Amino acid sequence: MARSWEGENMDTAGRTWTAQDLQFLVSTLVPERADPQHVVEVLQDDTELLEAMLQDDKLFQELMHNDDILLSVSPRFFFQVLVLRARRDLQKEMYTIERRNLQKVVLFDAQRVVDLLQQPEVCDYLASMLASYTRIQSTTIPIRVRRGIWYRLRVNDLDVDSLVRYAQMLEEKQRFQAYQRVGDACLFLAGIFPEHIGARQLYSRHSGPQLRVRSSLLQNLEDYETYGRTFYHLASEQPQAEVGGLDQVLALLSEKFILAEKPLTFIAERYLSLRKHHIFPL
Repeated sequence: MARSWEGENMDTAGRTWTAQDLQFLVSTLVPERADPQHVVEVLQDDTELLEAMLQDDKLFQELMHNDDILLSVSPRFFFQVLVLRARRDLQKEMYTIERRNLQKVVLFDAQRVVDLLQQPEVCDYLASMLASYTRIQSTTIPIRVRRGIWYRLRVNDLDVDSLVRYAQMLEEKQRFQAYQRVGDACLFLAGIFPEHIGARQLYSRHSGPQLRVRSSLLQNLEDYETYGRTFYHLASEQPQAEVGGLDQVLALLSEKFILAEKPLTFIAERYLSLRKHHIFPL
């Protein structure tokens, strides 16, 4: 079957920024410069200087205090700053908190999370993945069952059930992006919106808002983690992963899936709070 739907094409192999991103960076941190375009050109070649500026406190505060910041910078830029900030702030923490079976569990693993984020390809991937969910893709794919009979499969970026069914309908060599997107959806929901995983069952039994996050295959956080690890592993073994330079980071996310959830939860709770519902259109 020809591929008729693909997830967001994420720039995870390198750090490329729009001219608007760099102009915002320069105007925020060095507004007194009379030659801002020259500074932009310097930053395009000086990755160490750019990295340092992305971690500047003034830049972070400007991003946090502007509710419409995504009109000024790209989502990719915004989340790169937040992931780098989480790496820095987690260095000051001794433990992380997991929520399991309606209980909070304290784990002294903050340094392990920091170690994971010390790998640039992990920071890049997490930032790109978060940015990709500022727009949720959804489409309906017609599938021929037999002559005159068609089945319409609705595929949604955050409906793991539909993503898995879609992957199963593709030839093996075409499954890379579908496998990757299953892993992404599981990591995103487990890290940024874990409350929606538990709330989905509650809303299904009572009147109230119906969440767009729904998967009959997955019933709890542990299910999402299992699927996330499995599908990241499957994606890492696809030839396209190696070609795109993603095989190692996907394998690492599969191995350390629960650790990878933690900077996302840290970002959601410490930096975004209620803003996450505005930024991510669930």
